[in-house]
Formats: sequence, structure tokens, C-alpha cells
Amino acid sequence: MSPRTREPSASTSAPRLGDAVRRARAAERHRLAAGRAASSCEEVAASLVALHATDPATVFLSVAARLADPGQGVPLVEESLYGPGPTLLRLLAMRRTMFVVERDKAPMVFAAAGRRVAEREREKLLAFLAEGGGWDERWLAAAEAEVAEVLGTRGELSGAELGRLVPRLREQVTVARGKPYERTQNVAGRIIRAMAAECRLQRRRPAGTWLSGQFRWAVAEPPAAVPERQARAELARAWLASYGPGTEGDLKWWTGWGLREVRAALLDVAAEPVRLDDGTEGWVLPGDTSGPAEAAPVATLLPALDPTPMGWQRREWFLPDRHRGALFDATGNVGPTVWWGGEVVGGWGQRPDGAVVWRRLADRGTEAVDAVEQAAAELTSRLGGVRVTPRFRTPLERELAA
Repeated sequence: MSPRTREPSASTSAPRLGDAVRRARAAERHRLAAGRAASSCEEVAASLVALHATDPATVFLSVAARLADPGQGVPLVEESLYGPGPTLLRLLAMRRTMFVVERDKAPMVFAAAGRRVAEREREKLLAFLAEGGGWDERWLAAAEAEVAEVLGTRGELSGAELGRLVPRLREQVTVARGKPYERTQNVAGRIIRAMAAECRLQRRRPAGTWLSGQFRWAVAEPPAAVPERQARAELARAWLASYGPGTEGDLKWWTGWGLREVRAALLDVAAEPVRLDDGTEGWVLPGDTSGPAEAAPVATLLPALDPTPMGWQRREWFLPDRHRGALFDATGNVGPTVWWGGEVVGGWGQRPDGAVVWRRLADRGTEAVDAVEQAAAELTSRLGGVRVTPRFRTPLERELAA
């Protein structure tokens, strides 16, 4: 293995960053501690590197939970995403997951984790079109040119509107021909998704409310080119600043990279080793081995798929394994969580009447209970009867919502 990609090594003399310090760091850096509320969506996005956006509601609720004025969450996020000169962009990137990132960070995130996803999306699309309809790359290029021309002429359009104006998008293919589960699919969604993955199209304001995933589409300008290794180092640096200490496995899982790429990125940013309470090695940025000043704990209700609980592969230091079955679905998607002092102490959901209710999973005293009750009441009021049903439902959320 070359010197530039050798495995990082941690010394037995490395400083220890225990679980309590890790929880305090996470609370402070993820704006879950007293005095750390943000004044803008961009501050929240920067603190978390990227906001999970598979479920449209997550972006709005994740930002609002960290704002000094949570009631401004929806209008501020909408302005940042859909206003003139948007400052936040949706991007298919790490682990083939949809994220919202700061506009000026998009080239780095795309080069580090999005470009390869886009390449795989195109490969799958071409195979899908060839098998189902006998169409080749030339046919696809013509369809994409028509989409770009229509959007350039008409402006923002929904997928349905594009389908009416671009005849090729109305074509259908037969999937799993001859099998019991044979079915017919339109090509429109797959073509639009591939173009969006390559940042040639961008999602604009949805046709419905802020909870809707039925977006309008517009032509996008592809991000500036960034060398892949440089971009991976920048993304690793950002992740360590927000989520460190983390293990190689944590960074590998979060980014979707291979282990060789993870180790190269850690070397490129001169990451330093620390010892964790579970006996594993963690990594931090150079000199970043101290804990934050002590801050009063704050009760925070985070939505399903929030970046904080989804930030690490190993979560025992802030969420005991015995609670995973209640808070995660079968494929590893986290549901709504209740936080206090940098750790998960419960889960929450909404009753049919819109009231936010929660269940305690860890006893942190009456102060914590009172604070969570107040936070739940405030969220109920802020939602104003709007029901938010997570895209990936978890056992505890289903039970509380019944």
C-alpha cells in the first residue's frame, strides 16, 4: 500500500474522548445545547454538513428544531431552497441518499460522493431502457435534450407537465417480463431522476405543501469541477468538524466510500487518533481533542431521519442498543427522537388530532421530563394541526400515532 493510502494508526498514548465528552460535543456542534440556536437555515446546514432530505418534512423540522425562532422554520427553508438565488440545494449524494447542502458546498459534495452515484444511476437507466424498450444512449440523449429545451422555454414544470410536453417521457417499458411480478413502468421518473442526479435538473417548489414530494423541475447548471480526492478530503474534514470523533467505520458508512478511500481522506486531512470508551479508535481534526464548555441541557424533538442520529454507524454512546428496535425501522432508518444533553432519551409521534406525544426511554429526572413536555406542547402549537407522517415508519412512532 502506498504511503499516501496506508492505514492510519492510533497510538496507545492518544488522548481519550469518553462518551460524556462525545455527547457534549454533539450537543454543542449540532446546536442542541443552550445558547447554540441558529439564526438561519444556512447556519444549521453548515453545522450538520448536510440535511437528510429523502423525506421532505425532515429538512423543515430539522432546521426549525435548531433555530432561535422555530416558528420561522418553514418560510426560511422555503426561501433558502426555492427563492431567487437559492442558498440551499438538494443533491443525491452519500449512500445514494437525498441531502440538502449549502449551495457553495455542492461542487465538493457532488465530486466527493454524488458523481459516482450519478454514474451508477445512468448505467442502470440505460440498462432499464434497453431491456424494457430497446432504446439506446442516442434515444436517451434526444429525450434529455427535449426535457432541457422545454424547461428552458417554459420555466419550472411538474413531472406530469413535462410528460405532456415531451412525448418520449410518456413511453412505457415492461419490467420482469414473463415473471409473476411483471409490470409496466413509465420512463419519465427514471429519466428525470438521472438528470437530477447529474445536477442537470434541480427540484423547485413542490406542487403541494412543504410536506409534498411532488416537485417542479428546472434546468440546473452543473457544479464546478473539483478533483475527487480533494473533494473527499474536504468532505471528511467537514464531517470530522461536526461529528468527530468518529471511527473509520462511521465515516465509511456515512459517506458510502470504500475503506481505502476513507483512510486516504483521513491522511489527507492529517486526522489525529483518540481513544473511545468502547475500546475503538476514533479520529478528529488536528488539535480537536477537547470537550466544550459545560452547557445546560436542552430538550429537543428531532424528526425522523434527522442528520444527528443518522450521523454515525455506531450509536451506543448516545442511544443504547436496547432502544434501537423501538426507534429504527428494519432497514436502519431512525424515527422521531427526543434529545436531552446530547443523548436520545425517548421517541415522539403525533396523535390523529395532531397532538405531539412522547415516550420516555431513559430517566433523566423531572427537569428533563418537564422540558420535554414543554417542547412537545410547543411543537404541537407550531404545527397547528398539520400531521407529519414519516416516510419510513418505526415501531414506537406507529404506536404513539395510533
